[in-house]
Amino acid sequence: MSFREVSMLSRCSFALRQVLRPLIAHVVATLMIGVATASAAEPIGRFDPGQDLLLAHFDLKTDVDDVHSVAAIATMLADPAMAKVRCHAVAGAYGVQTGLYVPAEGLFDLVFDDDWSDAHSDRDAALDRVTRLAAETLEAGGTVWVAEAGQSDFTAAVVRRLAERVPADELRSRIVVVQHADWNEEVTTAADLSYVRRTTNYKRIPDGNSVGNGTPGFRSELPVDWQTRITIARLATIWRRAIDIANRYNGVEGRYLNEAIAAGGLDFSDVSEVAWIFGLEDLTDAEAFFDRFATCPAGGRGNEDPSGGTGLIGGGNRLPR
Repeated sequence: MSFREVSMLSRCSFALRQVLRPLIAHVVATLMIGVATASAAEPIGRFDPGQDLLLAHFDLKTDVDDVHSVAAIATMLADPAMAKVRCHAVAGAYGVQTGLYVPAEGLFDLVFDDDWSDAHSDRDAALDRVTRLAAETLEAGGTVWVAEAGQSDFTAAVVRRLAERVPADELRSRIVVVQHADWNEEVTTAADLSYVRRTTNYKRIPDGNSVGNGTPGFRSELPVDWQTRITIARLATIWRRAIDIANRYNGVEGRYLNEAIAAGGLDFSDVSEVAWIFGLEDLTDAEAFFDRFATCPAGGRGNEDPSGGTGLIGGGNRLPR
């Protein structure tokens, strides 16, 4: 091949690259958008599972309704629509109320595996871990949602630690604390409640013990038929264990007597907060909850156990230790 032919071939190759370059760039961009779209998680109500964190704080002192609430949250997280929800639970997030604690460590292990902290037995370790998880979420651009199934003393301690490294406007806009009960506020340390209200996006929603007030009423004195709707063996075990723990400690040794549970009903009223976060305010009551999260719809066979043998939080929503 002559020099002239080589030169012409080189020019043709250059011209071809110039023509193909924008086409290649367009194809690559299209593919990247497709990958991003495929990996992005759809919002669940107010919650963005792609970057947000749900903190479920339980006081377990002295009302046993928290153990029913743990089972209800397990039921929600087992739903395929919740597969990417990142959740960390805290047991023992109580305030200044007197009375005995309701021990439920085995239930928390069964539901959350390693994704829970025990503030009752080691408050400092729980504060360290929850603060780190919250800080990492905020630094990545996510929002931290606190479902306050109890008092705000623990939350106040976490926020005070975060305030040492997170700007105040970020705390006010991207830490959302959801509370549903007057009593929980009344037995929170006054200074802590004032601090949380002042420094975070504090949302007070209608009481989850009542029906027809704008949020679900998840307290029922009548028996609720969950058995025919919850057919995943692991979830059924969780509900049986939660009911057993609640019955064992309800009103015992000076603990609060939950009359709905004593009558054979269910009380997971704190889960009204999680329902609000997930945009499920239209769930009227406990029956509607089990209709929505039934694992065996009418005429169906039920879903396979999604847990893989360890807690209900698995796969895409595991949190770092």
